[in-house]
Amino acid sequence: MNDLPIGICDSGIGGLTVAKEIIRSLPNENIIYLGDTARVPYGVRNRETITKFAFELVRFLIGKNVKAIVVACNTISATCLPELQKLSSVPVIGVIKPTVNKVVNNLKTKNIGIIGTRATINSNSYELEIKKLDGKTVVFSQSCPLLVPLAEEGFISHPATKIIVQEYLQYFQDKKIDTLILGCTHYPILKNIIQDVVGQDVKIIDPAIPTTKQLINLLKEKNVLGNSKNPTRHFYFTDITPQTEKTVNIFFDGKFPGKLEKILF
Repeated sequence: MNDLPIGICDSGIGGLTVAKEIIRSLPNENIIYLGDTARVPYGVRNRETITKFAFELVRFLIGKNVKAIVVACNTISATCLPELQKLSSVPVIGVIKPTVNKVVNNLKTKNIGIIGTRATINSNSYELEIKKLDGKTVVFSQSCPLLVPLAEEGFISHPATKIIVQEYLQYFQDKKIDTLILGCTHYPILKNIIQDVVGQDVKIIDPAIPTTKQLINLLKEKNVLGNSKNPTRHFYFTDITPQTEKTVNIFFDGKFPGKLEKILF
């Protein structure tokens, strides 16, 4: 049981920021990643479609005999995580609750900003979770749909990226936020430019870190921490193009720890 793989799924490539943190923090774990690059983006789709696609991703990972599943996608986590947890025979964790717990319980925040896809922002999932823990916290949300293609193109420090980030984040200028949650797993790729725009006094939260910590706690609680001497890392995608290969290497700083494998549902 201990050496069974951890499953990670995402609507595309963005979840690799979570996979990267999991691999860094749990170097002896076997990993299976599934990105639905053929049908990305999920953030512009309706709830029924997102749920249907998410069920297919989870069923695939269950079929690979994983011991736990990390939904490394804010859109899926915001849309249908409880349904996926009911479907799965193994524990399933998303990225929203661990992130909110870190922000509310560990940081002295007053005004929280959230950026994400339209689906994530429209769901109000972050705000609802925050209000459950602290009803006095003020939350401001802004969708930033153009940041995903910029991250995938590798426009990490491009002048055009800064202009677009400034355009989106000007919404927060008079909100006096002290914390900004990156509510899309692509956004950590652009963290430096986002930090530059919002200012150094604003604490930026990358969901990959609290999500990985929750995963570690879960594996310890179940007594299934892996100890593989030569861990395997399989990265499955529903579509692979030369751009996919380029983007994957961007997300792993040119040190991609595996190979791309195409699968069809």
